[in-house]
Amino acid sequence: MLLEQLQSYDRTDHYPFHMPGHKRRLQLPADAYHMDITEIDGFDNLHHAQGILRDEQRKYAEYIGVRRSFFLVNGSSCGILAALSAAVQKRSRVLIARNSHKAAYHALDLRELDAHYCYPVISEHDIQGAIRPADIAHALETDPAIRAVYLTSPTYDGVVSDISAIADIVHSYDLPLIVDEAHGAHFGLHPCCPRSATACGADVVIQSVHKTLPAFTQSALLHVCSDRIAEDELERFLDIYESSSPSYILMAGMSRLVPFLQENGERLFRELDDNLKWFYENSRRLHHLHVLQKEDFDSGCAYTRDQSKILISTRDCRINGKQLYDMLLSRYHLQMEMCSGEYVTALCSLMDTREGFERLWNALEEIDAQLEPARGAEEGFVARIYRERESVCTIAEAMDHPHRERVDWVNAAGRVSGEYVYLYPPGIPILVPGERIDVSFVTDMQELKARGLEVEGLRDKEASYIEVL
Repeated sequence: MLLEQLQSYDRTDHYPFHMPGHKRRLQLPADAYHMDITEIDGFDNLHHAQGILRDEQRKYAEYIGVRRSFFLVNGSSCGILAALSAAVQKRSRVLIARNSHKAAYHALDLRELDAHYCYPVISEHDIQGAIRPADIAHALETDPAIRAVYLTSPTYDGVVSDISAIADIVHSYDLPLIVDEAHGAHFGLHPCCPRSATACGADVVIQSVHKTLPAFTQSALLHVCSDRIAEDELERFLDIYESSSPSYILMAGMSRLVPFLQENGERLFRELDDNLKWFYENSRRLHHLHVLQKEDFDSGCAYTRDQSKILISTRDCRINGKQLYDMLLSRYHLQMEMCSGEYVTALCSLMDTREGFERLWNALEEIDAQLEPARGAEEGFVARIYRERESVCTIAEAMDHPHRERVDWVNAAGRVSGEYVYLYPPGIPILVPGERIDVSFVTDMQELKARGLEVEGLRDKEASYIEVL
């Protein structure tokens, strides 16, 4: 039984270096069942907020300084869908960062949008970095059909693009800029955090408060920062994509955030900053494992690094990211957020404790002492699997194609994909419907499965087959 398994897990000593941001350290003021209601008298309606829910959303908008904030109980995904849908007409063209979450691709599909992709810089340590403002400028100059721009900042790895510079470029073409800031709900709340896209010129910003702040899973916010995307259109599409029976437990958790942060934020963010500085300084003593520092992300363009995303690289070791992830979990009961080919990600929040950072450091120090030196790391794993691919048709055309067949990977080369392929987390497609499968991608799939990484998106859960046009 799921409830019993959750209760049993809660009694273990597993430490959460993963979302949600409350890190299981808060308690409800009463039994959740006693507060679980629907839209009864006196409690307003999220989709027609005129009372307490309107007031709570206004409080959050005033707290962070935006025109309007919408509570989202279906996570950032419904906010992303609504923002892209409201920004442009059906079958329009949008400039979108290729390292976007799968929810953005679903919006392209549902609204039959044509994607013009821009690609992040790949850092020296094979991490997806920032989007160059110059690349945005070049795309808008050369493709006058673009009607909106959509970026992810910060990335899952904590890289923050220069949103101010990008916003100036986008607005010079009188276009809206949408920023998926799902992993940056804490931005702008303390000097130790990067600036939020809400203060850097973005027109609509979507934040997952459950990722980095003390809120329940699925809690998110959509912030309106200008009038470039009509609010009534945003409301229209939120009514479509978001549940008509929103959880009052989730909304109560979001309404609790502002007073909680006003009362405790300064102290908790200061403690987080101190703990991160302590951890990063200690990590410089490792010999084989490498905790990436800010200087490791020199991408040749202006950007900021959110240090609360700790990346532990195995490129100079005889182990890969999945093996380190498994060691930390099985030996030390440290649950990381994710692993990639050659690194592991630990997500931190203002609710983390010094004990947690010490446990992670002690584990890494012990593992590091047992590792053999450099093995001549394979180059460009991330650059290879997230590289540019030939687009034959739009996502919607591929998904609605009447003639499809299932083939094994040996026979997939040269065919056009009818499905998504992505690693989850982070949920960024490495192949989207409408893109051509080349021989190297078939090889990449074999390597992904050999490394034990979670390949998702395919109808075949074993990832042995793919549907092609």
